Amino acid sequence: MSESSNETGSIDHREDTGTRPLGLIGGIGLTEVHVYGQRRGPDGEFGGCPHVHAIVDEGYFVLRGAGHVEFHDLENGPRRLELTQGVYAHFPPRVLHRLVSRGDLVILGLMGSAGLAEAGEARIYFGPEADHDANVYARWLGLAKQHGLAGALDRRDQAVRAYMDLMEMWTKDRSAYFARLGDFVGVHERTMAERRAEFASIVQRGPIAWGEESLRRLNSLAKSSERLFSSQVADLESNSDVFINEPGRESALGMCGVLRPMLHLTPMPKGPITA
Repeated sequence: MSESSNETGSIDHREDTGTRPLGLIGGIGLTEVHVYGQRRGPDGEFGGCPHVHAIVDEGYFVLRGAGHVEFHDLENGPRRLELTQGVYAHFPPRVLHRLVSRGDLVILGLMGSAGLAEAGEARIYFGPEADHDANVYARWLGLAKQHGLAGALDRRDQAVRAYMDLMEMWTKDRSAYFARLGDFVGVHERTMAERRAEFASIVQRGPIAWGEESLRRLNSLAKSSERLFSSQVADLESNSDVFINEPGRESALGMCGVLRPMLHLTPMPKGPITA
C-alpha cells in the first residue's frame, strides 16, 4: 500500500487524528485496483499475486474490463468466479484468492477494516520455502519496494510459480493440496496472532469507533428534539465537514495490481458559494 503523507489540511484515515474514527464511512478501506496487465505471468495470464487475509472480509466491485477471481479454501478447494462490469463479490478471511484480467480489469476493492491491510495483515502465497523461512518470504515480498513496477511483477511471477505447483497438487493429489493450503493458512494465522494487540487497536479506532459514533448520534436525537422545542438551538452540535479524495494524489504497487488507495481525505472549503 502507499506510504502515508500528512500534507497540510489533509487527513490520513489510518492515523488517529483525535477527531474522527479511522477509515472511510463505517471504518472500511477503499482502493481502486488496476490488475497487473503489463506482462503475462509464468502461467500465461495477466493477473495479481495469490494471497490470503487473516482478519478482514474483502469485496470486489468491477468498474470496467473482464476477468475472473480464483478462490481456494479448505472446505471447497478451488473455485472460480467470472468478473464483468457491475459484478460485486465479497468473501471472508482464510480464503486464498487471485485476480486474473482478460482486458483492462479495474475493480473497486473494499476492506472490512481500514488500516489492517496497510499494516501487513495479508500474506502472499510463495510456497513452502517462504512459509517456513521468514527471510525468504521477506526478500520476495520486498521486491516491489526495491525495484518498483518491475519488482512487483517479479514478485507476482514468483508467487504464480508456487501457485501453479499448488494447482498441480489439486489435479494429482488432493490430499496434498489441502495439506499444503492448510499449512499456508496456518502459518499466516500464527504470524498474525503475534500482532493481536496492534490489530485490535486498529479495529477499535476504526469500525468499532464508527459504530459507537452512530449510536451516539442515535441517542442524541431525542435530546436534540428537546433542545429545539425549548429554543436552545445554539447548543446543538454541528458538524458539516465534507471530505474528498481526488484522483492522482496517491498510488501504490499492491498484491493484485497498481492501486489508487483512498487514504488521504481533504476537507472541502467552508462557506457558501460566492458569485
